[in-house]
Order: sequence, then C-alpha cells, then structure tokens
Amino acid sequence: MAMASLKLCFLLLLPVAARLPHILHILADDLGWAEVGFHRAEGDREVQTPNIDALARSGIELDRFYTFQFCSPARSAIQTGRNPIHVNVQNVNPECVNGNDVEGGFQGIPVNMSGMASLLRRAGYRTHIVGKWDVGMATLEHHPRARGYETWLGYWHHSNDYWQHTAGKCGLKSMRDLWRFNATFDGPALDLQNGPACSQKNQAPNGQRCVFEESELLAAAKAVVRAHDVAEPLFLFWSMHLVHMPLQVPKAYEDRFAFIKDRHRRMMRAMVSFMDEEIGEMVKLLKERGMWEDTLVVFHSDNGGEIMGAGMCGGNNWPLRGGKFSNFEGGIRVNALVSGGRVPPARRGSKLEGFVTAWDWYASFAGLAGVDPTDHRAQAAGLPPHDSKDVMPWLFGAVSSSPREEVIIGETSSMTPNSDGGTFIGGLIKGRYKLLVGIDARKWNSLGLREQVSQNVLTGPNWPNSSSSLVPLLHPRHCGRRAENGCLFDIFADPAETTSLSMQQSSIFRSMLARVEELQATVYSPARGSKDPGACRKARDAYHGYWGPWIGLGKPEVLQV
Repeated sequence: MAMASLKLCFLLLLPVAARLPHILHILADDLGWAEVGFHRAEGDREVQTPNIDALARSGIELDRFYTFQFCSPARSAIQTGRNPIHVNVQNVNPECVNGNDVEGGFQGIPVNMSGMASLLRRAGYRTHIVGKWDVGMATLEHHPRARGYETWLGYWHHSNDYWQHTAGKCGLKSMRDLWRFNATFDGPALDLQNGPACSQKNQAPNGQRCVFEESELLAAAKAVVRAHDVAEPLFLFWSMHLVHMPLQVPKAYEDRFAFIKDRHRRMMRAMVSFMDEEIGEMVKLLKERGMWEDTLVVFHSDNGGEIMGAGMCGGNNWPLRGGKFSNFEGGIRVNALVSGGRVPPARRGSKLEGFVTAWDWYASFAGLAGVDPTDHRAQAAGLPPHDSKDVMPWLFGAVSSSPREEVIIGETSSMTPNSDGGTFIGGLIKGRYKLLVGIDARKWNSLGLREQVSQNVLTGPNWPNSSSSLVPLLHPRHCGRRAENGCLFDIFADPAETTSLSMQQSSIFRSMLARVEELQATVYSPARGSKDPGACRKARDAYHGYWGPWIGLGKPEVLQV
C-alpha cells in the first residue's frame, strides 16, 4: 500500500499525467565536462551553448551523473539498463565474432537481451532512433529493429568520417557506414552517398553535394517529429555523432572561433556550437508542433571528453581529472540534464547531487510508461538481469533522495578483441567516497603515450593549448589493493582526485574493496572474438560497399556450434 501511495503521489506531480509523455533522449558523443556553458565562467566566449544552457536552466541539472569510460559499453548499458559489467565492457569493432558463442560472441549487446525501446513499444510508444548504434551488427538480431526501434538512420561503428561517411577498410577500399530503414526499406542509405573527395570545405567533384553527416541525422530526427501523430507517445533516441573524432565541421562554424589559435580547441568549440544549434532547432520544432509541454528531454554524454594525444582530440573536462578511457571523474562523470514541459515547475532550475547512471533510464522510462522492466527473455537465456533504478520519482520530487546508493565502476583489462573475459571491477562510489582499483592509472603507458598527456591528467580551463600546466597525480600510479598504495578519494571535497585517503580512511578503504571483490563474481564478459572477413565480403558483394549484418539467421556463415 505504501508503494501504491508513492506511485499515486508521483503521478499527481506530473502535468497532464493522464497522457504518456513524449521522450526525447539526446546522447552526445565524447562531450567534455568543460564544453558546456553551465560549467564555464559567466561571459566565457569560447564555449557557446545557449540552447543546452537554456535546457539546464528550465530543467534539472544532474551533477552526479555517471557512465562508462568509453563508447560501446556505455551505449550497451543505456539500451539494456545494465551496468556494463553485466552486458559489455569491451570496445571491440562491430565486425568481431567468436564462433564458439552464439549468445554473446559478438560486439555489444548479447542476442537475447531486451532494449528499452522494446519496453516502450509494449506501452504503445512509437520508437525511433537516429545516429550512432555501436552495440552490435553481426546478425539481424543485433539490428535496432530487433531492439524495439521502428526506424533508424545511422551508423554501426564507434565513429566514421563526417563528410565521406566511411569507417574502416576492406582491403584498400574504404567502407561506407550509414544505413536507413523504415517500414518499406532496410539497407544502406545509398541515397546519401557522396563523393570521396568531400571535405570540411564542403566541396566535391562533378557538382556533387557534400553531406555533413550530422546535418542528415538532424533532418532525419526532425522528419520523425514532423510525421508523428501527436495523439500517440513518441520515443526518439537521438544518438549524435558530435563531438566524437574526427575533428570536422562546416568551415563557417570553424570561422566563428578564429580567435582561438590552437586548431584542435578551435575545432572542438565549433563542433560543440554546431551541436548546440541543432538541439535548439529540435526544441523549436517540438514547440511548433505543440508537443513541448508533453515532452521529457534527457540529455547527456556517453563518456567524458577525450584529452589524450597532446590535446589533438580537443576534449576538456576541467576541473575534473582525466577523460575518456579513464575511470577518474573526467572519464565517467558527464554533463547531464532533464528538461522539457513535463518537468514539474517546482523542480525547474534545480541542480541535484544524488547519483544517477546512464543505465537508469531503462527502468525510469519503464516507470513513466507503466510497464514492468523485467527482461524475461534474458532471464530465460541465463543472462544477467537489469541493474536499472527508476529515478523519476526522485527527479520530480516525490521522494527526497536518489534510489541509487552506489555506482559500480566497470573496467576492462584488455582492449584486444581476443580478450578471454579478463575483466574486473574498476572501482566503486558510495557516499562521499570513490575507490579505484587495478590498472586504470597507467594502462595506456604500453601504447607509448607520453605520461603527461595521458587520459589521467588534470588540464586547465582552456585545454588544449601550448602552455597548459598539467597537474600530475599525487597518489600511486597503480591503484592497488593495499592501503599504502590504494586510491580512495572524497570526491565531494576533492573533485580533482588529487589526494588519496586510503591510509587515513583505511576502514572505509577495506570495506569498499571487499564490496568490489564481491561484485567481481557477478561480471558477465564473454570473449567477443576477432574481426570476421565475412563482414567485408558482405559489405562488398551485397551492400554496395556499406557495412551491415552478414551472418544469416538460422544459417550462420562463420559460427561453429
């Protein structure tokens, strides 16, 4: 009865609660903490994000929003409502296959795990995805349609070229990576093919039109909204390419930031500005269609900004330490907000400090839709259940604290596709304290990167530049399991993670370490295999040079079972 009363109280706080809200989930790619205006000093002209800032002011800023340290695991977690340690902690390419495992021997999400779009379809939502997928390609069971989406225009890989739409090669030939599907067409987006000489200068031979990929993705997202019957609830997952590498943007946007001398920083600022304008266009369209007051907007990044390589990636997470590929705050604590007309007026303009994770939207959206989030299909296949918490009652003020009391930090001990499941828990956040364990603080040294520009540094407000003062670590470079070489931080008092408290707070250190060891036994990380030549053959022979599924259902070409 208490739970029923709580649910009723929550529903009464929702404006127009009798109707299911439209949900616009915007996922930015590699957006650094310091790349939005609401994390910059007032009047800073380098970072220009008026539309994102307006969403934060009129909504709820999530100050302690956590995700995984890089792409595919974070996206697998979002779609399935699972901590990456229970779905995918490896960032392998979509062409990878382990022929001995027909369930999890592929990139991304195992075959029999359900996605959040499938939950929302049960509640009557119309479900669409635009943009990056990066959670599986090998079979039609890995296709967005099999995960509950009705339409998709997007790409399979971690990234591709913004102008040429290519990712990787088969032999010497670059393969294209942009697909469209709807009720009548399922295949490569041949209508979007553009010339191989396209560049950021927006020029192409023979009068061809260069297509900046993010513009096409926005057009597809807007087409979904324009065609939607507003009497039905809409779920649009807008998975942006921006601001992931490569650093590319229409030249007119780069010219706006000509006052920034460092090219990498200038390009990143221009890409962020482009992204912000697109978000502003989408908000405007929702308002024009009369949908805004019934819409819930969720916005966040998949991981922190990428700061490695002497700043050539352009990212910045100041004042947080580290970035993408790191379990320091800059890698896993990201920009996040909830906005839209469905945010209760009393919560607008608020900033919440409770914990939320990227995999909590699964149960939260299910709660809004009134459906059971239990993944019965995964249960029948012996796969881990979801880890998602319904945070909407807390966000909307029905309860006083977040239901998430701890954040389990995933890690992978190998970046090679032939990893035999050698994964472990990379740390734990509970209360004020954050524990890091394992190889995080030095794992990239083996790749020959200079220590002072690794993913673990603390940069500055205007990074990259030629004179940044990079603040080194003031604790062991290997986060061990003994207090004398451990990494324990008070992330509220020391957000830059400069000082380990493992000796001063040895009892807390031991308690959190014991919890990490307990969690290690729950890890699901099958071997994902290696790149299968069959993917190239299918792309070349059947898809006109585009990537796509290549293993036939019921007649596997490479699986040995």
